[in-house]
Amino acid sequence: MPRLILKCPYLKGGSENASAHLENLVNYIATRDGVEKIRVEDKNLSSTTKQEELIAQIIKELPNTKNLFEYEDYIKNPTIENASEFIGIAIEQNVDKIGKRKNYVDYIANRPRVEKMGKHGLFTGGNDSLVLNRTANEVANHKGNIWTPIISLRREDATRLGYDNAERWHNMLSYYAIDIAECLKIKPENFQWYAAFHNEGHHPHVHMICYSTDPKEGYLTKKGIEKMKSGFVKNIFGQELEGIYIEQSKRRDELKQESREVLIKLITEMKNGTMQNSDIEEKLINLSDRLKFTKGKKQYGYLQPKLKAMVDEIVDELAKDEKISKTYALWYEMRNEVLYNYMDNLPEPLPLSQQKEFKSIKNMIIKEADNFNKGTITFEEVTDDNIDITDERIDKAIDDVFINDTGFIEIEGYTLDLVSEIEVNDDTTEDVYLKWSDEYKEAREFLFGTDDIVQDLERAFEMFVLEAKNGNALAMFDIGRMFADGLGREIDVSKAYEWYQKALAAFYKVEDKKPWKYTEYRIGKMQLQGLGTEESYEEAFYWFTLSAEQKYKFAEYSLGGLYYRGQGVEQSYIKAFNLYLRSAKQGFQYADFEVAKMYNDGVGTYKNEKQSNKYFHSAFIGFEKLEKQSNDDRIQYRLGWMLQNGIGTEKDIERAKKYYEKSAKLGNFFACYSLAKLILAEENPTITEIKKAVEYLEQASTSGNQFAQYSLGKLYLNGKYVEKDIYKVVGLFELSSEQGNEYAAYQLGKLYLKGEDIPKDIPAAIKWLLISAEKGNQYAQYLLGKLYLTGEGVPKNKEEAIEWFTLSAEQGNEYAKLFLENMDKFKEPSACLTVTRMLNYMSKIFEDNVPLKSLGVGMKIDSKLIRKLKDKKVAQGHKSDDHEQRII
Repeated sequence: MPRLILKCPYLKGGSENASAHLENLVNYIATRDGVEKIRVEDKNLSSTTKQEELIAQIIKELPNTKNLFEYEDYIKNPTIENASEFIGIAIEQNVDKIGKRKNYVDYIANRPRVEKMGKHGLFTGGNDSLVLNRTANEVANHKGNIWTPIISLRREDATRLGYDNAERWHNMLSYYAIDIAECLKIKPENFQWYAAFHNEGHHPHVHMICYSTDPKEGYLTKKGIEKMKSGFVKNIFGQELEGIYIEQSKRRDELKQESREVLIKLITEMKNGTMQNSDIEEKLINLSDRLKFTKGKKQYGYLQPKLKAMVDEIVDELAKDEKISKTYALWYEMRNEVLYNYMDNLPEPLPLSQQKEFKSIKNMIIKEADNFNKGTITFEEVTDDNIDITDERIDKAIDDVFINDTGFIEIEGYTLDLVSEIEVNDDTTEDVYLKWSDEYKEAREFLFGTDDIVQDLERAFEMFVLEAKNGNALAMFDIGRMFADGLGREIDVSKAYEWYQKALAAFYKVEDKKPWKYTEYRIGKMQLQGLGTEESYEEAFYWFTLSAEQKYKFAEYSLGGLYYRGQGVEQSYIKAFNLYLRSAKQGFQYADFEVAKMYNDGVGTYKNEKQSNKYFHSAFIGFEKLEKQSNDDRIQYRLGWMLQNGIGTEKDIERAKKYYEKSAKLGNFFACYSLAKLILAEENPTITEIKKAVEYLEQASTSGNQFAQYSLGKLYLNGKYVEKDIYKVVGLFELSSEQGNEYAAYQLGKLYLKGEDIPKDIPAAIKWLLISAEKGNQYAQYLLGKLYLTGEGVPKNKEEAIEWFTLSAEQGNEYAKLFLENMDKFKEPSACLTVTRMLNYMSKIFEDNVPLKSLGVGMKIDSKLIRKLKDKKVAQGHKSDDHEQRII
């Protein structure tokens, strides 16, 4: 466990002489045997009688020295060396009682084992060298108080973390000095400090001299010392503390499981509404009776002292349970593990009722006692945090859309790579042909834009029309796509169908004259997607097979997709994998991606992480190459997704955002959604970033993206980044629900059920909850079960309740499981039920109260600190545009 000791004595202003009695002790220490002169062969021998007598006197006269590392070492192993190190450090730690200012400066600058930075070991901020005599006189003649902090580490910690040399301390103190000034209540522009590093054998340490150029300024409180020590710990041990916080998270999970076990155990002990812990039930009933006659807010802070005491008694009674007690003790152990770094003396443990971090337990008990009076069941509901998990499922759903929707892969028919893959067919049949002519390729460059050509949809459309009039089926298809996707013109489904129909007819004519794997593949694609014809998996299978038999990699890939999904053919993951693999070996990036997935999941083949990573990486490289050639929004989205999730490449959120931005500019609403989510997930997004994220969500929502509609609705519901607007919430949730979003339907049901933001409407609530529940949403299923059990707005129906609870429990809903396991005990609200809820709620509170969050690592300087440093430098005569000192 890393530790740091900080002592912060001070030399009082205007006082030069110390206690005569202690000065005699100093003289004795300074002239004793074995302080600096220890023979190597003797250092591990037992301490001498003189050393032991001296140590006893030091402990008597200076009891605070018992907290030193050196004293701990001496007690564990009383050798000559350890005794000498303790005696030596004792005088340094108590210079305020026994030293003189001028002598102290000279001592810390020149004492044995000081690491010199020039002629002596004294240093300050910046790179200016110090004149020792001038500095000593300056300190000696200062009229105000002078503080002399001493920061000590264990040798193993100093070596491991690089704090075993003066340069590292110089860098850190130069950075941290501004905060030390704050702790001492000294203005930055008045703060002056010096320091020296003493490279002691077991416990290297640093001496500082700190004061204000204004003699009247400066004051150090106990809280200031704690804050100063906290800063040293963060700067020196920040990286290692992160490991402690990770361990705390593991313990948090253990606490959660143990609390659940308490809950299950207590529930199984219930019988006919009676529980073994009758004391809690009795106290709860008494509290509920008193609350009947209480006016005003029924919250702990507003209650009379007697009622507060009753609530405290219930909390402490709950804490007596064996496992709850253990849970609380473990929480305290975690808390103290961190506090030990910042405080020398830890506070005494408090009873659970007096622990501020768990004050929400009290209001929970009051609420439950009040509900008990009203005769209502308010078993723990699913929180918004629980629902936020569904965002991961939404992201996966988006991914599935892109991977499984073969329409997304239409780029393979367009890629410039393809020109080298096929022989351009110059044969024509009367008035139609397929040709990647120069005019056609130029039109596509205007359609997508390139590094050299700005996207111009109108110009692209005009050029496609000219090519189409000449009979080029490829241009006919692209015109259809522009009308279908609204590229440069209003979406017009009928016109899109008309042009797709012309393109398909042209493909057939070319194929009739001369069978060709490329036209066979393109016909299959149009049959698969129902472009210009009725959708037909069977027809698609036929044409893809013709093309794949000629080893055309795009057809092999598309045929593999049909086998994977069982469309137009009996499903076969093995055949799908083999076709994907054939395509991948010919260098098709999308096939690489599917092969990687199947290796990763063990579908159609054996699991092979190495092969999976290989093909994912190949896919990423291929997508990058395609993106440079085509500037296609769908490939840009895929690259962003892979970078965001670290698939096939290193995780890189900033690069992911850049690809999403490029894709979003081309109108890709999935990219708009993903980019918005990334921005809003940042720790402190700026107002500009938030505004941009909302704009992206609105863009995707307007385009009909159900996930964006749902996310935007949640923003308007929470009112965190945008002003709360319940009418927009309802409208967005309805739009998303109508497209099959079960979570939006669930949220609507909850809104109508609660009746807080909109009028309560049980029939409407049930309508939306049913829509969500029938799509498999476990939270909606749970709520429906509770409604049918309690008869709230619907006739009581135990069988119906069991049916919905069962569906929800099968998906892991713990509350549904509890109701099912104890259905007969929940006939009417009882004190037993309320106590059950309270215990369940406590498990959540313990989970949410990990003592301290990570302090972060490194020495990152925030904007506030930079401003303070600049102010100080200006005050010291530097120009405002001077470069700041770099901190290593």
